[in-house]
Amino acid sequence: MKAAGIDLGGTKIELQVFDDDWQVADRRRVPTPQTYPALVAAVVDLIQWGDNSTGAALPIGIGAAGLVHPRSGLTLTANLCASGKPFPQDIMTALGRDVTYVNDCRALALSEAVFGAGRGHHSVMSLILGTGTGGGLAVGGKLLTGPTLTGGEYGHTSAPAHLIAAYDLPLFACGCGRVACIETYVSGTGMGNIAKAVTGKDWTPPDIVAARHTDDAARKVWEIWGAMVGDLIHTLTLSVDPEVIVLGGGLSQIDGVAETMMEAARQAQVADYDVPPIVLPQGGDTSGARGAAFAAYQEHSHV
Repeated sequence: MKAAGIDLGGTKIELQVFDDDWQVADRRRVPTPQTYPALVAAVVDLIQWGDNSTGAALPIGIGAAGLVHPRSGLTLTANLCASGKPFPQDIMTALGRDVTYVNDCRALALSEAVFGAGRGHHSVMSLILGTGTGGGLAVGGKLLTGPTLTGGEYGHTSAPAHLIAAYDLPLFACGCGRVACIETYVSGTGMGNIAKAVTGKDWTPPDIVAARHTDDAARKVWEIWGAMVGDLIHTLTLSVDPEVIVLGGGLSQIDGVAETMMEAARQAQVADYDVPPIVLPQGGDTSGARGAAFAAYQEHSHV
């Protein structure tokens, strides 16, 4: 066995054990507890179960939403009862050994770069469009990280003023405390924000997607959302110029969304320069845990 990875979400925690070919050899899933002590205990219990099932203390990676402050070690997360807590350290203290803690958007980037849709490319970016917006960057099969550990929080860059003005959109407050973050326009919640501003209706993304070819108002919302996403991709391309962008999150499952985003990115790009291919992930429900497991394997093996 190579390593184990945990996909830690707001409703479920799943541990996956990976064999020497990086295929899932075993897995176990439990509901996510809603109190902090129970959350720590559940993660520790899963790791101990993995140790017992393999007969070895494998490198273990945990992929979860949010950030860990590089100085204080405190966690900032919206979907777990761990904000303001030294979550990774409490897990390691209870477990008695080290773990690798990775943002889930970064874990997807690493998994897809090494095993999935980005395989064979030197620079692979993930772009997650779900309840929130984020991503990560893998270069040469390793996550690119910096001293603040905030790289990849694309959703909290500023929305484009020219599009806000062109479509007469309001400035939406973001959960991070800022105003007009791009996440408030391009996430699933953001698409709903646009719909409310443009139509006055409380449409959900599935409502908009279902009506985008037949209803003029839904078509307008889809157009604005696409323009916003295209501008975000334009910014990411000018900043990083990745060889490929791998989509993730609930909105990535919309039929034809990658093609819509490619065209919107072309419209936003400088002159007639190309844009990176935008592709769907290949790892399915293993991507997050496998990326976290591989990060732990790299850290443990110094590869």
